[in-house]
Amino acid sequence: MSKRRQLGDLSRRERQIMDAIYKTGRATAIDVMEMMPDAPGNATVRKLMRILEEKGYLRHERDGNKFVYFPTISEEKATASAVDHLLDTFFKGSTGRAVIALLNMSDDELSESERGMISELIERSKREGR
Repeated sequence: MSKRRQLGDLSRRERQIMDAIYKTGRATAIDVMEMMPDAPGNATVRKLMRILEEKGYLRHERDGNKFVYFPTISEEKATASAVDHLLDTFFKGSTGRAVIALLNMSDDELSESERGMISELIERSKREGR
C-alpha cells in the first residue's frame, strides 16, 4: 500500500460527497445532493457528511441557518491519494502500467509539448534510478 494514503478507505457515497466538495471548495448538504448521481435523501447526505466530519475529512462553518462544509485535506493530497488508490486497485501499484494504459487508450494525439514533458520525465527517472 502507498505511503501517501490520506483519504483512507471511503465508501462509495462518502467518496461522492468528497468529490462534490472538492469540485466546489465549499458546499451545503443540498449542494452536495444536487451533484451526486442517484443521490440518497437529504437526511442520509447530512448523516454521511457528519460522519466524514467525525472522521476528520470535513469541517463546517455556520452560514445563517446552513452548515457549509469544506475539506480538511488539500486538493493536492486528495489527488495524490486518489491516484495511489487507482494505481493500487487497477495497476498493482505500478505507475508504468498506468502510463502505458493511458497512452494506449487515448484517441487524442499528444502535443509536441506533452511528448517533450513525458520524454523529460522518463530521462529524469532513468538518471535518478527510479
